[in-house]
Amino acid sequence: MTNLGLHTLPAGSALFARYAYPPNELGYCGPGDSGVLLRGDDAAELASHAREFDGAWPYLSTIARATGSASLDVDVVRGYWVGGPPLRCVDPAVLLKTLRAAFSGQVTGLLDDVESAPAVLAHHSFHVFVVYPWVRFLDREPTTALKVLQSCRIRWGTVTAIDGEHAVIDTQPLVVEDGKLRLGPQRPERVRWSRDGASFVTEPAPGTLVSAHWDWVCDTLSGDECAALCEATTTTIDMVNAVRRGRGGLP
Repeated sequence: MTNLGLHTLPAGSALFARYAYPPNELGYCGPGDSGVLLRGDDAAELASHAREFDGAWPYLSTIARATGSASLDVDVVRGYWVGGPPLRCVDPAVLLKTLRAAFSGQVTGLLDDVESAPAVLAHHSFHVFVVYPWVRFLDREPTTALKVLQSCRIRWGTVTAIDGEHAVIDTQPLVVEDGKLRLGPQRPERVRWSRDGASFVTEPAPGTLVSAHWDWVCDTLSGDECAALCEATTTTIDMVNAVRRGRGGLP
């Protein structure tokens, strides 16, 4: 049984809940009471909850201003978590200025080293690989850093099997080769699609293309959405490698 409450929410709010719940449940992002997102039965409460995500909200607000939309419009939310045309509307210089103000005084990864360029995207991958400090640990503690970065990024994969309330998906893990961050060959990964009957998707059949965040399946993806997510992710990874090379973090 899927979370029926989400079906009564505006589409953008429901989409935000799908992707924001996994780290919120773990206490990594957002305010307390992650159940607000899982229940999805109060649009006003969920919108208030979303605004307290200090990581995601600056991106959503920036995309919204650039597109003349509201921060929880579905295209804005999909742009941030997945990718697509709304990202091309955002001025990289404006985004960098916004993020540097929002995260001033906090330890970040490469935010102070990045220059305005088309590769600067208002996408979750930018937050994971550039704003979060974990990229700093790729040379010193690569195993731990890769595990966190892999879990935190939105990844795509094809369901190969269902095991109760878990799904096995084939997905590309992050690897470091010759000092460079990249996506490795596909391998199986076990993620949760449901807990005690509550889920964000119906039970996915083998062959279904899905997105995952931390240890949850968040949504099913179309081919175009998967391509947009892959493009945004690899664009950010390529930029990170170039910046790290400039800092001496790569050979």
